[in-house]
Amino acid sequence: MSPFGFTPDDGDEENGKPEDLNAMMRQMQEQIQKQFEQLGINPAGFVNPFAAFAQGSQDALPQAVVRDTAKKFVQAQGSQPIGTKDVTVVDNAFEIADLWLNEATVFPATTGNTSHRSVSRLDWVDETLKGWQATMEPLATGLATAISSLLDQAVAGQGDGQDDAVAALAGSMGAIAGLLRSFIGSMIATQLGQAIGAISANATGAHDVALPLLDPARPILIPENIEKWSADLEIPKTEVYLFHALREAAIARLFAHNPWIVSYMRSAIVDYGRGIRIDMEAIQRQAEEAMQNFDPSQINPESGENSFNIALNNGIFTPEETPEQRAALSKLETALALVDGWADDVTTLAAGDRLPAITQLREMYRRQRATNAPAQQLFKSLLGLEVSPKLTREASAFWQKVRESKDVASRDALWSGILPTADELLDPVAFLSSTQVPDDLSGLL
Repeated sequence: MSPFGFTPDDGDEENGKPEDLNAMMRQMQEQIQKQFEQLGINPAGFVNPFAAFAQGSQDALPQAVVRDTAKKFVQAQGSQPIGTKDVTVVDNAFEIADLWLNEATVFPATTGNTSHRSVSRLDWVDETLKGWQATMEPLATGLATAISSLLDQAVAGQGDGQDDAVAALAGSMGAIAGLLRSFIGSMIATQLGQAIGAISANATGAHDVALPLLDPARPILIPENIEKWSADLEIPKTEVYLFHALREAAIARLFAHNPWIVSYMRSAIVDYGRGIRIDMEAIQRQAEEAMQNFDPSQINPESGENSFNIALNNGIFTPEETPEQRAALSKLETALALVDGWADDVTTLAAGDRLPAITQLREMYRRQRATNAPAQQLFKSLLGLEVSPKLTREASAFWQKVRESKDVASRDALWSGILPTADELLDPVAFLSSTQVPDDLSGLL
């Protein structure tokens, strides 16, 4: 079986490659497109990766593709510009939130740029793009490495005693590897851009997804989306803005004063990406199964669900996860739940009886996260990761119990040590006992 089903013309039979490399690339493009079209993937929906390859661009995750795709998605949905009223409302909310948070966490308010805290959907894309890029690039890098390894194996499998032919094949494979890396990188970038665009329509700030997307960390809000979020609520808008300002500013404080969390989360994705291996037989089997169950009539072009997403969700290009990859995903899922749960406890404590509707606002937030969370869909399609609402609730209860049994300082101090696992969330007392250093160490000597 040829790699990915490719069957390039033999061309010069003596060296096993076409005389004209450009012609071979064109032929490869056509055949790759046919391959993906047969699998329900529409390459026309992507920024042309072959053009990037021809220009010598070898980025694992081309930022221009991510940005352009995201902005086209946002522009199609609409993005209201920020007005003077928006700036005033958001600034007032953050000023009050910072005062309340000073009593609810030991982490001080973020310093630095306090302007542009009220952003449009398009602004939000610009603000968070680098963070998304840094977070997801290890996945594209892992795929690129896996592709190179696959083609290296193909060359090595040609056997010894054919040095000239193998060398010629290696040269062709090198070009093919670059083309494939560009193509798959562009596909991932397209999917990421679409996800970012979708998230921009529902996100209320930079930290809704509990990921470190701003460097340095600082709080921002999207007034248009907060208005949308609260449209059917019989709650004063002031309370709604304060609720979101509290959550946003709390997580910004957490990331700003615990930069290791950023590395911790991204290392999990790096570990996952490093473990990617491409099993062509398994992929071919998955593709055949997907095609057997594929129903083109179920595709709605207007829904935003593209054929690439459908292909991914049907298992194509999804190799069997290794135990190390599963451990990396568990690490990331728990970390996301811990950040979200901590923000919930801090927000609840800070709001106290100052926000009469705090219980209703928390429930509304949880319900929307469980039913309409584009970020979760992104993790699911790219990583196979779903952060369960149950785990987030358990994390919130964990932080609350730690605070109630100790104090705010003790709760926040846990971020400077070993974080609990998913199982340890269920027994905060046991976790605290296991991590507590006794005052008298003489018995250990």
